[in-house]
Amino acid sequence: MIQEQITGKVEIDGEGRLVIVCEKTPQTVFTRDIRTALVILEDGRKISPEQRRKCYALLGEIAEYINGWRNEATVEETKRLMKMEFMLKRMESMERRLFSLANVDVTTARHFIDFLIEFIIENGVPTTFPLIDKCEDIEHYVYVCLLNKKCAVCGRAADLHHVDAIGSGNNRNKVDHIGRRALPLCRIHHTELHGEGNESFMGKYHLEPVKIDEKIAKIYKLKGGENGRKNNISNGETNAKML
Repeated sequence: MIQEQITGKVEIDGEGRLVIVCEKTPQTVFTRDIRTALVILEDGRKISPEQRRKCYALLGEIAEYINGWRNEATVEETKRLMKMEFMLKRMESMERRLFSLANVDVTTARHFIDFLIEFIIENGVPTTFPLIDKCEDIEHYVYVCLLNKKCAVCGRAADLHHVDAIGSGNNRNKVDHIGRRALPLCRIHHTELHGEGNESFMGKYHLEPVKIDEKIAKIYKLKGGENGRKNNISNGETNAKML
């Protein structure tokens, strides 16, 4: 569908309704009999100094990993490439436009930081600092770590820890794991958690557990994902034969 973009000023009328006021009504509103519009509300806040520092710290790590060294030229080239990738993969078509880390809005900066962190995790880029210290969305960070089997604390190879315990006497291979909260932890931090308890450990490292979905269940071969469906089908066929 061909869409036309217009800009306007956001106002709230006396009854609390959102009103978009344009300087001039486009002629196409009449010629195309336009009755509805998609409104994209732009964040009027500008990137914070802390967000800007996070961006350049992450870009520096990526630049060094890709080029073998880090200087102004490699960081700038990495920034250019990562911004293009971000616009193509994360921005909606109507929102795709060049942006500057000098004055981009807070929301876009937040999503760009999450994008850089996800790139680092997925590509195994080594960092000189814990990634969680640069996160804007802790839950998304933990989810990406789960998908890539990386410890959410240190980045080492990780296993899945059930924050919502399966319970004694239950068989993990038979219990449905979908919806149960989990964390990806290496053996060292897994052991530390069991010594401190879930709440204390999560508070210490500022972690948020993520609910297991089918994608996570499939990666860890837990019942509830594709593996679980196969088990259910197999069990159903066995029961049918017994009947």
